[in-house]
Formats: sequence, C-alpha cells, structure tokens
Amino acid sequence: MSGHEKPAGQPAGHGRFLTGVAWALLLVGLWLWGSEITDVRGGVSEPTTGDVAAVGRPFGVELPDAHKPLGAAKPQRVDVPSLKVRAPVVVRGLDQDGAIDPPPFEEAGSVGWYGGGTRPGAAGTSLFVGHVDTETRPAVFYDLSAMRPGEKVRVARDDGSVAEFTVDDVQVLSRDRFDAKKAYGPHEEGRAELRLITCGGTFDRASKTYSANVVVSAYLTGVGR
Repeated sequence: MSGHEKPAGQPAGHGRFLTGVAWALLLVGLWLWGSEITDVRGGVSEPTTGDVAAVGRPFGVELPDAHKPLGAAKPQRVDVPSLKVRAPVVVRGLDQDGAIDPPPFEEAGSVGWYGGGTRPGAAGTSLFVGHVDTETRPAVFYDLSAMRPGEKVRVARDDGSVAEFTVDDVQVLSRDRFDAKKAYGPHEEGRAELRLITCGGTFDRASKTYSANVVVSAYLTGVGR
C-alpha cells in the first residue's frame, strides 16, 4: 500500500505508520533471516534534520556492568519509567514480505515483540516495535526519541521475573544511512540486549511517511520480582 490514501474501514493512521516504518521493519526481517542486504548503505546515521535528532551516548554517563543473561521467558509488559510508559506486550511475527508485523492500530498503546527471535533477558537481541502516533493521537512510543543513556526499561516476564535493561544508545536512523546489522545486531556478543523501535525523522504530510526510525538500544543490568 502506498500510504497516499486510506482504504475504507481501515483504522486511522494505518498508512501513516506502515509507510513510515515498514522499510526498516523489513530490514529487521531480512537481518533475522540472515539474508544479504544489498540496497542499504552501511553506517549508523549522523543526526537527521527534522523533528528528531540522533542522541548517541553523551559524555559523563556512567553505565552499570552487564548482568549475566537469564533463562528464556516470554515478555508480558514493558515499563519505561522516564516516559511514563506501562504497556502490554503483543507477540508479533513476520508478514508475507518478511517485515515484523506491528501491532494493529486499535492496539496503538501496546508494544509488539518479535516472537520468533530472542526472549528478553536471554543472550542476544530482543526486538520490540511500537507506533509513534496515529492520525488522531500519540501512541505508545510517542516520546521514545527523548530517552537518554542510563535510563531504564523494565520487561515483566511470564516466569514472574522483571528484566531490567539500561539504555546505552539512542539513534535516529535515516533511510540513506541505514545498516540493519549495526542497528539490530548485538553491541557486545554474549550480552542480553533489546531494541525499542518506532518512527522518527520528519513527517511528510503529502506522502504520509516518516523519513527515519528511532532505535533505542539497551542491555540487561538487573533482575527483580
């Protein structure tokens, strides 16, 4: 779908999200499959122009040591205290094009977890996606670009544990400087990591597309109940 017009009966904002983020989610799917990505230039983006800029890791932020990976357990809820986000998790798969299927717009307050990948807290990279907005209101990851290194992401798991992650990087990745492996691959082998992903950059009202994606990277630093 081009995103230029919304089919009858489709939830508001449907095209706005898919045309703005599907290209990046497709790259996630290709990376997960181990496919070679030939149409994307290497490198994580420099700051983009527009409504969001890359943050990266500021000087002077002391980050804790990584906690050893946990046993596998499914996520039930994602809490981001600094953003006042407390969201249920919806398990998602890949669509027919190989992209992660985001939550439906009627569940714009939910976070989608790619269930075919790493479970949060286990070694590897666990992937979470969420809407930034709809055509009528902010969505679950509306303020995601405001996160900073050192802030926490907590994931309640179905074994009763809460995996606590510390943010170590925040990037806005534009289409022309996108590298799926660098964006979604582990920053350090053997760690338990996660990514929170949503739309970013500038919004083109004519085409109803976003120019980039916000990718927040975090790693496991604690566990609670």
